[in-house]
Amino acid sequence: MATITRDDVEACLKKVIDPHTGVDLVSGKNVADVSADGNTLHVKIVLGYPAKSFAPEMEKLVQEALPGARVSVTSDMVAHQVQEGVKPLKGVKNIIAVASGKGGVGKSTLSVNLALALSAEGARVGVLDADIYGPSQPRMLGITGKPQSKDGKTLEPMTGYDIQAMSIGFLVDEESPMIWRGPMVTQALEQLLKDTQWDDLDYLVVDMPPGTGDTQLTLAQKVPVSGSIIVTTPQDIALLDARKAYKMFDKVEIPVLGVVENMSTHICSNCGHEEHIFGAGGGATMAKDYGTVLLGDVPLDISVREGADGGRPTVVSDPDGPIAAKYREIARRAAARLAQRKKDYSAKFPNIVIQQN
Repeated sequence: MATITRDDVEACLKKVIDPHTGVDLVSGKNVADVSADGNTLHVKIVLGYPAKSFAPEMEKLVQEALPGARVSVTSDMVAHQVQEGVKPLKGVKNIIAVASGKGGVGKSTLSVNLALALSAEGARVGVLDADIYGPSQPRMLGITGKPQSKDGKTLEPMTGYDIQAMSIGFLVDEESPMIWRGPMVTQALEQLLKDTQWDDLDYLVVDMPPGTGDTQLTLAQKVPVSGSIIVTTPQDIALLDARKAYKMFDKVEIPVLGVVENMSTHICSNCGHEEHIFGAGGGATMAKDYGTVLLGDVPLDISVREGADGGRPTVVSDPDGPIAAKYREIARRAAARLAQRKKDYSAKFPNIVIQQN
């Protein structure tokens, strides 16, 4: 076997494009190690996003470029920059805000399935239900009971399906209305976020309340968000409000990772016929207009609604089904887009201590 150098290996790997980032493995700095053991070449690829179900496919792509090589593919999720002037949250590497600009487009269902998909792909994930007036995550995750406090000051997150969760729904009766004004809502959300003992999360998915008013803007300014996702349906009315949500994040300098088109088609539960009842291509058009990407589309399917209402969202109730596969693809693409952004090194800087002699 002729001697092969790292430059030779990288020349081959420059032809391997990561489908989630659109960047080759060398430019994406994913080639962690190259070594030889006798006549066997070992290549270690490290992706910046969770990709448990995708790893075998990536191994195959690398082996096609380097026949005979032994390839390992792992993931390493790191913290990324947040808005200027906002401190990162203890115990959380990245916060992803999921917003829609209006209600009724399936944002909460997308949020919980996104969190479960990120977890299924190998990340440590939490969900913050930021909808004070209509919390839905406790029911969707099938979690009952109230959170505990070990020190009387902070709350331990509730857990369901390996997801850490916090919601006002854990603290009040499900049928009790929250008759609060804006400032009280904002303060309550800040407390739920900052007074929860999040345990070493790679991602905290924030299910934002609908709208783009004072509460949403205040949250976007005070919560250290690494990236956001806009949820819409294909119809024009939903797209108008989704565009407002995009502009809100742009105003506070939070990057939009992409758009998800919910209810893109309707699948008949009797005959399986698929139809664009809300129109077609709205999410893709919006993504193109604003220079972002369509992360994926999810059909209007009765199983999605039944799973969320029954406390077993699609990713856990039908993990091998086609819709769960769509959620996992959306999760990988969103996390991959985030992985391409600047890293946050604030935790690596030592504290400067001035001592008096």
